[in-house]
Amino acid sequence: MKNKIRVLGSISLLSASLLIMNSCSSIPKGAMVIQDFEKDKYLGNWYEIARLDFIFEKNLNNTTAEYSLNENGTIKVVNRGYNYIKNNYVASTGKVKFAGDSKEGKLKVSFFGPFYSGYNIIGLDSDYKYALVAGKSLKYLWLLSRDKTMPQEVKEAYLKTAKDLGYNTSELIWVKHD
Repeated sequence: MKNKIRVLGSISLLSASLLIMNSCSSIPKGAMVIQDFEKDKYLGNWYEIARLDFIFEKNLNNTTAEYSLNENGTIKVVNRGYNYIKNNYVASTGKVKFAGDSKEGKLKVSFFGPFYSGYNIIGLDSDYKYALVAGKSLKYLWLLSRDKTMPQEVKEAYLKTAKDLGYNTSELIWVKHD
């Protein structure tokens, strides 16, 4: 009987934790996603110019993200990069959903089953060549470009936006593409 109570207690605790995590905001305080977002214009290949490092991209250069439509209309993302420590390429395939209105740049991405994380487009030029993407918190930030480089004035504008939101931009990893 005591084991049953412990198991039920553990299940309840896990369920409550998942509910709390999923109800938390998936965008940093003060950040605003872009409006009038056009999904079809965002599709295609993006080069990662800079990021705040985290476990899944540790030791990666030549990192890219390719967005495409699945047959059912959902969005697929394939992230690729070269691990310069292990000397091999790695790739991870995920799915992207809108976190609300499809005309807003507030998305969520999953690489692990039912678990999604915030993917918030907070900067995007009118030609969809450069993007600033915030994760669910100030631990996640990406500067993306359709090319392997980004003009200095775009970098500076995106860095100012990030700093104004509270990001520590001195911790950015500037990705090499060679």
